[in-house]
Amino acid sequence: MKMLTVALLTAIAGPAWAQSHAHADAAPAAAPAVVDHSKMDHAMMGHAQAADAEVDHATMDHEQMDHSKMDHAAMGHDAAPSAPREPIPVVTDADRAAAFPTIRHDAMEHAPNLHSLLLINRLEHWDGRHGTGQAWEASGWIGGNINRLWLRSEGERSGSRTESSDLEVLYGRSVSPWWDVLVGVKQDFRPADSRTWAAFGIQGLAQYKFETSATAYVGEGGQLAATLEVEYELLLTNRLILQPLVEATLAAKDEPGHGMGAGLNKVEAGLRLRYEFSRRFAPYIGISHERLFGDTADYHQAAGEHTRDTRWVAGVRIWF
Repeated sequence: MKMLTVALLTAIAGPAWAQSHAHADAAPAAAPAVVDHSKMDHAMMGHAQAADAEVDHATMDHEQMDHSKMDHAAMGHDAAPSAPREPIPVVTDADRAAAFPTIRHDAMEHAPNLHSLLLINRLEHWDGRHGTGQAWEASGWIGGNINRLWLRSEGERSGSRTESSDLEVLYGRSVSPWWDVLVGVKQDFRPADSRTWAAFGIQGLAQYKFETSATAYVGEGGQLAATLEVEYELLLTNRLILQPLVEATLAAKDEPGHGMGAGLNKVEAGLRLRYEFSRRFAPYIGISHERLFGDTADYHQAAGEHTRDTRWVAGVRIWF
């Protein structure tokens, strides 16, 4: 009876034992567990505790080590210092004074060396519907960065005859980095007579880089006149430059003897395209349109002259 019971248990347990061993052989290997070195009893594991014991880091699996739980102090690692070994010295008043010196505005004016410039902005030949001729516009100065002596001149010839010309001598003082105030005299030269004016004006670089000049004149007999000129330089390339120009003249009183009427006298609008072989030398071509207004147009028309004209121009711009 006892032998029969043992045989029956062996028959039942044999297949189950074989099946469990088969599943164990077919199951994949489990991922290695993370080793927490802080909880290991190295003494029980037989590791050496000597101070001069060396660890073979090359054989360690650092990816599986949990460094956050390690006691680095117990492992002999020094903690990072919280303060520098050599303290930073305290900033003194002398250090601040050396780094930020006091600015003397009276010492910022440049040395009074003399400089000069002569610019012939327009020296051209024109061909219009009512004839041909020549024209010029030039300006120059000598002085320093604050105070300068200015010379300005412009005129026109037609049919081997000077139609108009003038010369201005002005004292200019810089009132800002971009503007000068001018005061002086202007002399008109004409084939028949001449005229002297007192001149007051301002010139400089307006917003968006418009070169602007506005001058008022007080002449004989209490006549008041004004000239406004605006130019702009549009860089198509570093050497090819398009220059629009608008100039207008006004007067306060009628003067038939000088062909001048009250109000707006004349407006000139031009467009010139120049090529700068250098900053000092630039030939150009362009177109210009002139028109007289009001009583000024009536006076010139009565004298047999034209009140408007469109001209093709070609010339050169140079400066020294």
